[in-house]
Amino acid sequence: MYSRYLSRFLTMLGVTHPIIQAPMAGGATTPELVAAVSNAGALGSFAAATLSPAAMAEGVQRVRALTDQPFNVNLFILEQPAVDQAELAAAQALLAPFRAALGLPAATRPAKFCEDNQAQIAALLELAPPVVSFTFGVLDAATVAQFRQRGSFVIGTATTVAEARVWETAGADAICVQGIEAGGHRGTFLGDFEQAGIGLMALIPQVARAVNVPLIAAGGIMDGNGIAAALILGAQAAQLGTAFLCCPEAGIHPGWKQRIAQTSDDGTRLTRVFSGKYARGIVTDFMQQLRPFEHDVPAYPIQNALTAEIRQAAARQDQLEMMSLWAGQGAGLARPMPAALLVQTLADELTIALPGR
Repeated sequence: MYSRYLSRFLTMLGVTHPIIQAPMAGGATTPELVAAVSNAGALGSFAAATLSPAAMAEGVQRVRALTDQPFNVNLFILEQPAVDQAELAAAQALLAPFRAALGLPAATRPAKFCEDNQAQIAALLELAPPVVSFTFGVLDAATVAQFRQRGSFVIGTATTVAEARVWETAGADAICVQGIEAGGHRGTFLGDFEQAGIGLMALIPQVARAVNVPLIAAGGIMDGNGIAAALILGAQAAQLGTAFLCCPEAGIHPGWKQRIAQTSDDGTRLTRVFSGKYARGIVTDFMQQLRPFEHDVPAYPIQNALTAEIRQAAARQDQLEMMSLWAGQGAGLARPMPAALLVQTLADELTIALPGR
């Protein structure tokens, strides 16, 4: 079915279909979802970015108990933030009305703002999953080499040609090229975020011309036609996130799934107010009310830690307007079906779109 070059890449990944389920943090990518995708011949991805090393190990163990097929584990690249007390107090004051509306007590300083990234990386090296991927930054070449020595296939995330070149130099086996259409956080780590807001169809061929490693396309892809377009433009696989959020195995709030299905083409936008880093989600009251303060909130991961209790309480109380309903621009094309059936549907659509490729 596939060209020799594409087939070689699929063999490297150990999968049948050029389809990757995106690693989506916050409990969305349950071990059950990851395993169902991998068992169906695509690559399931477990999001470990917000987990402690112990929780990472537990999650990976659960995935391995459910599948003997290759799977991916994703981490962010982060440094411990320097916290300005005045900035922290101002951010907490902005969030106070939302806490009060949910019946939460007055905010206190979080015990931690993020996990120890170096400890996470060390734990991931020990776990040695078949595939590892990283976003928000780049690993040093020595660490990339360590993962490869442990037998892990290394994927870096890039939103510009410059970022792709940095990952190629670091020794990545493949690069996930992420367009502005993508739901949730984008992996921009070099230069200006607005300038890096490149559409996926414009980005793929430019990165393909600039680097000599396989590319994975991500951002707004929801069906076999979208996967075909990415392959034609120079990618060797497509990574889909929002498309899998409506699967029963995805661990998100039922109301979030309903909102995805009801979202229009202009129903999402980029925002910093939830996490301090631009992310795309369905427009909510929380977004709109804090929009005037978009550039005032602390950078990730500080704001993310400050809103964590709000987002968790909102989910428990079914208050969707105060939740971060991450979704890409193609959200309205989502199809609620079991993950294995979605993988097969996507593969069938791709066969029709690119017969004989």
